Amino acid sequence: MSSKLVARGTAIMAALGMAAALSANAMAQTQSKLDQVLERGHLIVGTGSTNAPWHFKDAADKLVGFDVDMARLVAKGLFDDAEKIEFVFQSGDARIPNLTTDKVDITCQFMTVTAGRAQQVEFTIPYYREGVGLLLLADGKYKDHGELMAAGDDVTVSVLQNVYAEEMVQAALPQASVDQYESVDLMYQALNSGRSDAAATDQSSLAWFMLQSPDRYRDAGYGWNPQSYSCAVKPGDQRWLNFVNSVFHEAMTGVEFNTYAASFKQWFGVDLPPPRIGFPVEYK
Repeated sequence: MSSKLVARGTAIMAALGMAAALSANAMAQTQSKLDQVLERGHLIVGTGSTNAPWHFKDAADKLVGFDVDMARLVAKGLFDDAEKIEFVFQSGDARIPNLTTDKVDITCQFMTVTAGRAQQVEFTIPYYREGVGLLLLADGKYKDHGELMAAGDDVTVSVLQNVYAEEMVQAALPQASVDQYESVDLMYQALNSGRSDAAATDQSSLAWFMLQSPDRYRDAGYGWNPQSYSCAVKPGDQRWLNFVNSVFHEAMTGVEFNTYAASFKQWFGVDLPPPRIGFPVEYK
């Protein structure tokens, strides 16, 4: 065989090998995260570990919370086993980078949906509607939002320090004095010591405190500043997003409602009404 034929054959084999490699690489790139997770055999979830009632360690050092329960619903949907899951603890500013670099499959970490974030990740359907509420002492001077409003500038509200804190509080109590604190612990200490009449805090935190100490605290009965909490996935994988959305939708309206409702009751102390049977409420 001539050297030219050998060279041509070698070139053809090399080209075929390169084409096969490129094809395999393309297949890997187009494979849905759903297939990757199923092949791996467990789900990898980014979350936190220090924020009750969302994600925190209990007395037995087990990770628990509402975000954790939502993640376990996804694992159950994948493997019929809520324990086939690996949690990656991450800071708030790592929620998006860990998704885009494939360090985690999904982030469930009380993540507020915003237009800016939606340009970097794809959000699932919301699983909780957060807002701000007013936490009062059960035996305090004021019993509800109406009494706080009537007291005008005699009321002092403690709140976590933020550039928008005063504006946020006065959206609910226009005449109230606003004391800002560097940490949530100091904010609650102000309420407990009587230095403030109310603490402006997340509705979820308010529900959690009342659940833990029902004789100590009360809800002023007024909520505002709504925002949606969703899990997030890496952009560009509609099949994976559709799967997670199906899990969450059926947890809130269908076959897994009892699981979702039990979690909601555990962490927020609220009994959810079961979905109505018949025409799907989503289309009304």
